[in-house]
Amino acid sequence: MLGSKTVLVVGTGTIGEPLIGLLCNFKAQLGIDEVLFHKRTPLLTDRSKVQNLLRRGARLVTDKDRVEGFEKMGLKIEHTTEEALEMARVVVDCTPSGNAMKERWYQKYEESTDLFIAQGSEFGFGKQYARGINDEVLELGKDKYLQVVSCNTHNLSTLIKIFGLGNEGPQNLREGRFLCMRRTNDISQDNNYVPSPQVGTHSDEKFGTHHARDAWHLYNTKGPEYDLNLFSSSMKLNTQLMHVIQYNLKVEKPTTRDELIARVEADDRIATTFKTTANAVFSFGRDHGFCGRILNQSVIPLDTLHVSADGRDITGFCFTPQDGNSLLSSVAATVWGLYPETYDKIVQCLKPYFFSEV
Repeated sequence: MLGSKTVLVVGTGTIGEPLIGLLCNFKAQLGIDEVLFHKRTPLLTDRSKVQNLLRRGARLVTDKDRVEGFEKMGLKIEHTTEEALEMARVVVDCTPSGNAMKERWYQKYEESTDLFIAQGSEFGFGKQYARGINDEVLELGKDKYLQVVSCNTHNLSTLIKIFGLGNEGPQNLREGRFLCMRRTNDISQDNNYVPSPQVGTHSDEKFGTHHARDAWHLYNTKGPEYDLNLFSSSMKLNTQLMHVIQYNLKVEKPTTRDELIARVEADDRIATTFKTTANAVFSFGRDHGFCGRILNQSVIPLDTLHVSADGRDITGFCFTPQDGNSLLSSVAATVWGLYPETYDKIVQCLKPYFFSEV
């Protein structure tokens, strides 16, 4: 489709709200004409958030039967859902209902819309994507639906690439084991807080949890040789700050700690740190990130990196930068839908929020 480069973001939650802000703030640099955002439920508790997004230049969209509710709150509806979907070149669904929305709405607008993007919870929505991991497999015109993988899947996929594959390729990784220690909820959320550590189940017979499963599918988009031996476990901690991952990678080619540190420091997707607490890393993001988000894929405390004497066993801890890595991949995918030849160069306008050190 040709014409106005309009982007529609569906949802105003922990990913949707900062994504709308990113697209509005960098609209000119990203080559976007209009930013629309869909909100379904008119809530007085959300009015201030919506008003601020409108002040930043975004335009509000809702279903026909919800227009009156928003207008009673003093909020102007620019377009109905149907009108917005007709206008949008790219639709980014940031709700936990992406697959349901695909069936209800998106499939009806495939001819008028170039690309639909959903987030990590929506397995099966489309081809898995993470910036810097499998960009080369994106196919213009063929990939109508993309699933940006979860923030923890971004993190462990980056660890796999930097530590496990290196320059050797998939045959170098013998196995990857990950423990995802997840924050209980986002600081913006009131529900689902856990008062004590809560262990998760291994619901996937092969991969343990969805983190390893999604990473396997992400890499498998690159070819059948990427049949990686991955397994993950997860638990929730009674903190709202950051996810933490403990990783253990076994490789064929011996390496050294100095070599791995050099790889990390040369990769702008990874931030290093000498901080060892989630609150210290989170605080840095709050003070220096975009809407509190660090946009790197991973934050690695170098002092925790350990390599066995034979150079084949790599262990350590890292922090997952909230949803920052998912936000960056969502922006990259959006711009790919508009400018497939130059999108990665265009998203460099966000480089001030890629940190080499935290």
